[in-house]
Amino acid sequence: MNIKDNIKIASKDILAYKSRSILTVLGISIGIMAIILVMALGDSAKKSITKQIQTFGSTNVYVIPGKMSDAMSGSMGQDSLKLKDLEDLSKKSNVPNIDTIIPVISSGGNASFESENFNVTIIGSTPDIFDLMQLKIEHGEGFYPEDINGKNSILVIGSKVKEELFGESEAISRKIKIKEQYFKVVGVMEPKGQMGGINYDNCVVLPYSTLQQKILGIKYFQEFIVKIDHEDNIDVAVSDIESVLRLNHNIKDSSKDDFSIQTQEDILKSVNSILGVLTILLSSVAAISLVVGGVGVMNMMLTSVTERTKEIGLRKALGATNRHILTQFLTESILLTFWGGLFGMFFGFVLGYGLIVVFNASSNFNFVFSFPFFGAFLGLLVSSAVGFTFGIYPAVQASKKSPMDALRYE
Repeated sequence: MNIKDNIKIASKDILAYKSRSILTVLGISIGIMAIILVMALGDSAKKSITKQIQTFGSTNVYVIPGKMSDAMSGSMGQDSLKLKDLEDLSKKSNVPNIDTIIPVISSGGNASFESENFNVTIIGSTPDIFDLMQLKIEHGEGFYPEDINGKNSILVIGSKVKEELFGESEAISRKIKIKEQYFKVVGVMEPKGQMGGINYDNCVVLPYSTLQQKILGIKYFQEFIVKIDHEDNIDVAVSDIESVLRLNHNIKDSSKDDFSIQTQEDILKSVNSILGVLTILLSSVAAISLVVGGVGVMNMMLTSVTERTKEIGLRKALGATNRHILTQFLTESILLTFWGGLFGMFFGFVLGYGLIVVFNASSNFNFVFSFPFFGAFLGLLVSSAVGFTFGIYPAVQASKKSPMDALRYE
């Protein structure tokens, strides 16, 4: 018999035991669905985060205090970026390829107006933050360099802050209270949503000097965001930034740097690496269900061999060889798991898309759904391999049966 005949006969035999076949296919489907779902969500997360990072601009460079490992743990060097660093980095003579540099300080707090309260993210920076972070002011205006010099108590609020504290009322020129200090609202930003881990709709933005002195009581910065004039100049600019900071901090050995510099490419590599590892780990856990499904396939095929002993004897009596019998049962096993892979792929796609839609509807983060077609193809191959692996033993047992003993079997 050729492959087509084997598949035809195998399909007929599988459909003869519908309930048992459906349960076996379901076991494989769940495993493949879990793997496809994890891969789809992981791929979607990668593309969505990449898109979010790229919205900041491919020429942005981030300077943070402390070494990267220390910055992640918060253990040391958090006060290493000072006003002198900002001033020196802003000089074209020191870093010719800098287009814009902004300092960033952030904190959490409760904002209140009359009887209304709302938890906000407080961001302190310069007026350039609105252009660099693409924050548009819908009503009112931003603040100016003189507001930084005067440490003026003014701020620009996000759209959600405006909605929660003022509703439909006018917010401009009203004063809101944050940490026992009153600040005049001079502008309201357009809805921006989540970007780079910050929901700007829940933010208030004010002069960094005001946040340093009147709220936090500090004299350092948590980050510098630097926009380089061209992608080709990023490496040169990073080298210049390092030189300025090492000179300011009296550092002669680069291994003792009390700052770290990250480019967009560095961030993307880190994010993709972390998500890649998580996807592999979760897929490996999900793959355990494939083993369980494979055991189910073996159990069904062994039961089928026992129930069809007479059929095996009759076929051998009519000229079927051990190879024919082995191929027939192995084809049934592979076909079962292949169907399971197809159904798992379909349900993984539907469930993955559904979860993305629900997540987008319930949050401000815009996930981009991505279906891993290569992963789906790989899933079909894996499911077929499971059928082959767990179907070999039952198929061999069937092929070894003696025609005379099989015909006498009751």
